[in-house]
Amino acid sequence: MNRLSTRNLCVGYNKKVLIGGICIEIGAGEVVSLIGPNGAGKSTVLKSITRQLESLGGAVYVDGEDSAALSPKSFATRFSVVLTERLKTDRMTCGEIVEAGRYPYTGFFGKLTEEDKRIVRESLALVGGEPIAELPFDAISDGQRQRILLARAICQQPQIMVLDEPTSFLDIRYKIELLSILRRLSAERGMSVLLSLHEIDLAAKISDKIVCVDGDKISAVGTPEEIFRGDTVRDLYDISRGDYNLLFGSVELEKPTGAPRVFVLAGGGSGIPVFRALQRKNIPFSAGILCENDVDFQIARSLAAEIVSAPAFSVLTESDAARAAQVMLRAGALLVVCEQFGAANDAAKALISIAKEKNIPVYTEVSQVPLTGSEAQNEG
Repeated sequence: MNRLSTRNLCVGYNKKVLIGGICIEIGAGEVVSLIGPNGAGKSTVLKSITRQLESLGGAVYVDGEDSAALSPKSFATRFSVVLTERLKTDRMTCGEIVEAGRYPYTGFFGKLTEEDKRIVRESLALVGGEPIAELPFDAISDGQRQRILLARAICQQPQIMVLDEPTSFLDIRYKIELLSILRRLSAERGMSVLLSLHEIDLAAKISDKIVCVDGDKISAVGTPEEIFRGDTVRDLYDISRGDYNLLFGSVELEKPTGAPRVFVLAGGGSGIPVFRALQRKNIPFSAGILCENDVDFQIARSLAAEIVSAPAFSVLTESDAARAAQVMLRAGALLVVCEQFGAANDAAKALISIAKEKNIPVYTEVSQVPLTGSEAQNEG
């Protein structure tokens, strides 16, 4: 049985359905991420699942039980929620904010037991919040607030944690730490985690399932391997300029336009920073000789005007060098960024020899490449 499931859930505002027919299933210990463009409805879906908004149709089930039938206290022991709205704290300290996560388990007067206090301390320690426990919540940074709110959610000891863009105010270190904590909670405690993320590279790494929210519909649901393949992401975000590299989880800006002005001889990762540097300088380039399993090939596909490639794990030949030489001669310059060439790269050595024979300029640094074609012709 799924820990959390939605059946034909309809969500929206003012009795108007924005997204209908939502069917999501989350098992115990699974992490499921909602991705999609700004304004697509990710927050609306999360708020409807957690009863922050009234759903307009369908149902949400927790362990097979309709969540609408749960009392507020019972709901609070099943769900913990971290939303993006500002919390009104009335001069509470960070420690008191975290203690509030125990209130579903306390009596009428809300008095914490020693066990409650132990759980509070453990939750603070898990997010690194102990040093700021006595500080006013209003006096700390946005990133620190996010960690304290996460500690409060952990303190509830829920079956399901729902987070709306939890990484929004965090630097890279704390993004990694927060997502690591969520994975640890799912693995060690069997907690189910449902969250929305803008960083699709992080969603690909943390998630067991991805839900694509596309305005008026859920356009796709699947594993990261299923979603981050083909044109799903490109279509979801309507990417027409630039590229999203599915293998690296990296965004590449639009390639320079025009005929290539330099041929980049790269391989083994040496070309990636060079390709990006040429893109920033708006210098069109060609690249090679790259086997299709070479990491440079992946980024060259996004940024290079032309690529001379060979099948994966190939031993490059004189024929490959001849093909590359034709592309290099059209570009009129060679940029060599590989420091060493092994026995399998005799073709690369041959290409350098051809460039010298034809008096083609040979560069070793991006800064040496002329910014305009006329400069290259004058140099030649």
